Amino acid sequence: MGKVHENIDARLRSFVEAQHVFFVATAPLAADGHVNVSPKGVDGSFAVVDERTVAYLDLTASGAETIAHLRENGRITLMFCAFDGPPNIVRLHGHGRVVTIYDDEYAAWAPRFSERRGARAVIVVDVERVSDSCGYGVPLLDHVGERDLLPQFMDRKGAEGQADYRRRKNRTSIDGLPAFDDDPVPAG
Repeated sequence: MGKVHENIDARLRSFVEAQHVFFVATAPLAADGHVNVSPKGVDGSFAVVDERTVAYLDLTASGAETIAHLRENGRITLMFCAFDGPPNIVRLHGHGRVVTIYDDEYAAWAPRFSERRGARAVIVVDVERVSDSCGYGVPLLDHVGERDLLPQFMDRKGAEGQADYRRRKNRTSIDGLPAFDDDPVPAG
């Protein structure tokens, strides 16, 4: 049976911080827009800040739906599932904001994360609703290890290569909303 909690208490914090993967869901305001669900899980890229705030490092990748949706309406849900040990699902509902690598505030957020290769932003979530449920239908899975492919891929590109990649692939969402359009366009 599901339960709503007052905040992210010590037990829930321990649970979410121990998970190797979590899911982020956002949606545009338009009823015909696409709902987005993204898996996240690079070790060292998630942090519980306090009982009502979480943040994760948003890495440069092929899409920027979360950024587009947060900039449009701020709504976000993070879901954590137990794939080993006792079953549980934790959902954190709230409003998020984007702190890009170009924002002055980024320097204060970045040290919270041990893996920063390929970072384009920090997503900061003000959590308004915390709930958990049984998780009885979630399968048991073995965590074999991390895939270090995305951070290595972005590391090889270097700062300008990452910016070029974002300019080509992250400027708009699949619904045409402005997304990560923060990279300066090179002169010439």
